[in-house]
Amino acid sequence: MNYLIVGLGNIGKEYADTRHNIGFMVVDEAANQAGSSWSLMKLAYYTEFKHKGRNIYMIKPTTYMNLSGKAVNYWMQELKVPIQNVLVVVDDLAIPFGSLRIRPKGSAAGHNGLRSIEATCGGQNYPRLRFGIGDNFPKGRQVDYVLSPFDRDEQKELPALIDHAVKMIQSFVHIGIELTMTNLNTK
Repeated sequence: MNYLIVGLGNIGKEYADTRHNIGFMVVDEAANQAGSSWSLMKLAYYTEFKHKGRNIYMIKPTTYMNLSGKAVNYWMQELKVPIQNVLVVVDDLAIPFGSLRIRPKGSAAGHNGLRSIEATCGGQNYPRLRFGIGDNFPKGRQVDYVLSPFDRDEQKELPALIDHAVKMIQSFVHIGIELTMTNLNTK
């Protein structure tokens, strides 16, 4: 079985540790735990490894957030991974910081990366791991918030949360989305 894990984010040092790049941070840790390294390929940084007999392919799109779907669609086709085996790791303003929720489908909810994936990959029926970043920003300052780094208190909690997200990815690959939702979603 083949799985494509997509970490959403923006390339470039100025975005490296921002809330919007939590998808990159999670897949970086998953690759690190697997002893796998990244290569710059078409439309994305790419790595692959086996985990308990499953082929796991991971990408970090180099298209910037708003065109993420272009990279996801290309790699889905290239690797012949069905949409139900594609897991998108994404930041989510609608859930509090510290909450991790995996879902089999859902709306873009204003997220440009998810909107791009919906447009190019045929709708909302693809799994996503939503990493809560909270919504602690003044009205009209959403862009500044998502493109800013995590605050000091959040940074202390990040390693454990990222590690939990990696466990969710591994669970998704091995036991499926329903049991992963039951066993590992957090409030």
